[in-house]
Amino acid sequence: MNVNFLRLSIVVGIVIGFLACSSPEAKQRVIEQKQEEKDSIALLYQPEEANKQIDDFMQKLHQKSAFNGNVLIAQKGKIIYQNTFGWADYLKKDSLKIDSKFELASVSKPMTALGVLKLVEEEKVRLDQTVNDFFPDFPYPGITIQMLLTHRSGLPNYVYFAEGVWKDKKKGMSNMDAINLLIEHKPNRYGAPDGRFHYNNSNYMVLAGIIEKVTGQDFAVYMNEKIFRPAGMKNTAVLSKAVYEKIPTDVIGHDKVWRRSVVQNFLDGPVGDKGIYSTVQDLYLLDRALNEGRVLDKALLDSAYLPRNDAKRNLFSYGYGWRTFSPEGNQIVYHTGWWHGFRNLYVRDLTSDITIVLLSNMANGSLVKLDELYEILKMPILRQNAYNANGDFIVN
Repeated sequence: MNVNFLRLSIVVGIVIGFLACSSPEAKQRVIEQKQEEKDSIALLYQPEEANKQIDDFMQKLHQKSAFNGNVLIAQKGKIIYQNTFGWADYLKKDSLKIDSKFELASVSKPMTALGVLKLVEEEKVRLDQTVNDFFPDFPYPGITIQMLLTHRSGLPNYVYFAEGVWKDKKKGMSNMDAINLLIEHKPNRYGAPDGRFHYNNSNYMVLAGIIEKVTGQDFAVYMNEKIFRPAGMKNTAVLSKAVYEKIPTDVIGHDKVWRRSVVQNFLDGPVGDKGIYSTVQDLYLLDRALNEGRVLDKALLDSAYLPRNDAKRNLFSYGYGWRTFSPEGNQIVYHTGWWHGFRNLYVRDLTSDITIVLLSNMANGSLVKLDELYEILKMPILRQNAYNANGDFIVN
């Protein structure tokens, strides 16, 4: 009897274990564990195997142009160079680490766009819906989600407007606070809906507000669940001054001349246009995840890369959250960022499978002096004033 009972217990245990492993949660966890193993392999890097030409260039950039920050460069799925240069906080003289988290500034915009397109994929929003569908009192009618994504809304920029009307400068604004200021004060718009391209932080601040309205979730929670976690980005988060009295980061933005710390203020509250903090390695993992279709349906993602504005000098345009660069049949998407002492560059050469991540906490001009780096990588030089009106490269 005892033996039979023991046998029955073993069988029941096996069945329960099998059912547990067959549950959707368990299956998902197995998938995540396998992906974590792949991500760990993708992040393998041997400093002694670093590309010598790139290292020479970066050392020179650090010394002559005062680049202060982290860099990761990968080619065809392999990191060929990564390094840290300088201080996380100049006053403390504490060195940066490869997993130091930087304010991405406008490099946040591609991720906000991914968050919006995820809602489109799930049929929770449509690109032709207007802001008034979500905020009926919004005083600028006729602006669609697509116009926000492509910077064709004509909205006034809340960053410039809020300074004069936000009363408590010690308190961080939320996205809803910023939207309510637009509703209350109705500052003049820059242009008509679907008019000319005008790069504007209000567009992506409002998009983050729409995400919160539709999902009922805080933008930080939604982005972690739908974008960061599926992409394996464990060191990435949305951090807002509206939530934290002091944003919890060890990497401080610095002024380009005096190397002073740039103090966080109420404008570090709104997110979506900025406010995502991440590392060079996490941005590389995002590149891999997008290429593998783990975050968004391929057709929808491809639509984000299409130029949707008149190309400047025939090469540069803007899609859904990505700046686009299309020289001689190459497809490059990228974004720059500049905010409160941080200056960043995130480049994805989709044709040659090259990823460049440069995150800097010194707001100087070092990231506009990268021609030699592009030449080393044998990719088109990514600099707008390097081309004439016909799109031909101008030899300096």
